[in-house]
Amino acid sequence: MRVIFFTWVLLNTIASNNLMAQSGQDEDKKNYKLNRFDAVQNKRKEIVYNFRNVNFIANYQNPSLISKIKALEGKKDYVNLLPALEEYVGNFGIQNFYKNTDYLWHLGQLYELLKQDEKAKAMYRLVLKHTREGHDLIKKRYDTLSVNDKDYFVPLKYYYELVEYRKSVDTLRPPQSVLLNMGSEVNSKFEDYGPAMHPTDNLLLFTSQRNVNGGTGKKDEDIYFTRNYDGFWDTAEPFKAINTRYNEGSACLSRDGKTIYFSRCMAPGGFGSCDLYLANLKEDSTWNTPENLGPYINSRGWDSQPSLSHTEDTLFFSSDRLGGFGLTDIYMSIKDKKTRQWGRALNLGPTINSRGSEVSPFYHPVFNVLYFSSNGHLLQFGDFDIYKVYKEKSTWQEPISIGPLVNGPSSEYYFSISPDSKNLFYAKSDADDRKNLDLYSFPLNMEAQPEATTRLRGSLVDSLTGNPFKGIVSVVDMTKGIEVAPKYLRPDGSFDFDLIDKSKYLLIIQGEDFFRVEKEISLNGDTLMHMRTPSIDFKKLKFNSLEFDQASSEILPSMYRDLDRLVNYMLDNPGLSLVIEGHTNKEGNGKDNLILSQKRANAIKEYIVEFGGIEEYRIKAIGYGDTKPLMEEKSDYEKRINRRVEFDFYKKGEEMPEGGQ
Repeated sequence: MRVIFFTWVLLNTIASNNLMAQSGQDEDKKNYKLNRFDAVQNKRKEIVYNFRNVNFIANYQNPSLISKIKALEGKKDYVNLLPALEEYVGNFGIQNFYKNTDYLWHLGQLYELLKQDEKAKAMYRLVLKHTREGHDLIKKRYDTLSVNDKDYFVPLKYYYELVEYRKSVDTLRPPQSVLLNMGSEVNSKFEDYGPAMHPTDNLLLFTSQRNVNGGTGKKDEDIYFTRNYDGFWDTAEPFKAINTRYNEGSACLSRDGKTIYFSRCMAPGGFGSCDLYLANLKEDSTWNTPENLGPYINSRGWDSQPSLSHTEDTLFFSSDRLGGFGLTDIYMSIKDKKTRQWGRALNLGPTINSRGSEVSPFYHPVFNVLYFSSNGHLLQFGDFDIYKVYKEKSTWQEPISIGPLVNGPSSEYYFSISPDSKNLFYAKSDADDRKNLDLYSFPLNMEAQPEATTRLRGSLVDSLTGNPFKGIVSVVDMTKGIEVAPKYLRPDGSFDFDLIDKSKYLLIIQGEDFFRVEKEISLNGDTLMHMRTPSIDFKKLKFNSLEFDQASSEILPSMYRDLDRLVNYMLDNPGLSLVIEGHTNKEGNGKDNLILSQKRANAIKEYIVEFGGIEEYRIKAIGYGDTKPLMEEKSDYEKRINRRVEFDFYKKGEEMPEGGQ
């Protein structure tokens, strides 16, 4: 990145009330017009910009406008600098995003100065995707603005530990399934990737390098297919009508299954290293000779991984052609309605494409959602992760990670989704052997669901102080059982999830400082819920419901609710231990009172262990009889106060009292 126009030292010195007043007046007047610079805000409150020139201007230059920008900067006229800078940045071509990234950074700083934080974050996201230098400083500014609206996913290992630990709890369900290797009928000891599901949901195409020349050891990349019979995939077979001595792969089928698009590499008559082809199924059920899609789509570089929109008038693909944003970009071609010919390839722009690589575009066969893999976006769990992106008002929105239930520490790409959105098929490398890809299937999680667009937003704070809690938020889909990745509460106590509308969910919030909060929700449109709950006093916790009958140690139904809260709390916090203290008043014999208090403490321990599934070693029951009264007994009121059960929680490493059982 070149020298930044002005630093944060300068920005902080000019943040005066006068400037704020001027910016407000300018915002009201709206006396300037953006030049091809459209801001679109989505339901997530994220702003993205539509750079309309990226497919028409390689490198935008406007010396007179640059002079104006520098003059306004020299005068510290930041209010009038804003529209000038917006006009210049709004006309960026692809090359500007790596040659003039400092203008994006400059504009982001200006937005932040003028309290337009959402626009500032949009600029910072673009800078982080496209800059080669100054990454740490920009990331720090972006993280500062985004601290209370980004996702803090619970680590996958910890998530499954919680699931395993809670199997006995009715309200928390383990996942329906886990990541499944598709087995030896489909996979081989060589690379297998590029799955493409046929719309009938029972035929899967994929690419494999299992065809090895016995003499030279050279691998031949070919297309294979497998059929699903009664839930089982049959032995994979080569697609002989398409495969040649050249490399073929990355196939996709039309809705009727009569047209196949695929990539062929280093073939005679090609335009680059790999080109896109199509072949049609003839009436006699044989395939015609594949046709090259021509120079409007293919380039001198690598063009591969085609995917059709469900309307079949748009073809998405990956290419490393010159003139892109990064190493590999995603492009699209639109079919002319009259001529039925594919149009010139168009880059999908800087919101989707980055300085890294974007590959494996997949357009959902039913819904208007584009999926792709990238190693250049902000939220990453490994090398290549899978993202989904929606289009609103002709503008691609900010891509959304499909989360840690699929994205792992290695690479996830070359994938397909079943038309009913139940399963994801994708190629995954092992952390120990990143080059050897196998095909896997996984039930499509909520973060990847195309219809998960309804926002559940909420917060949890202390009912007494109003301070936010720290904890974990889980959502259980009670309608379809779709897995939802849990998240940590944000620093301000907030959380949000994108879910499928008109479904029932169980919201669970757990933490060390409060009893588990559970809410059943019938989602009907975007929902906002602010919740308050008391914090736990770790010493001498009491429940009014825990009153035993006279001279009895029997657990009563009225006690179940609060005892279950204790069970849930100990399940949620496996590092805590519990001491149950039984106390009586001074009525009767002191020795008998001591025995009775011990029996009552033991009864509560037995309930927590047997019905709650809590390990016995974590709980100690101690009966103190009438030896520790809270007040002198002058009436029935004082006697009732002294007749009690108290609970003390101990953190790991804290010494529990001696005695008891």
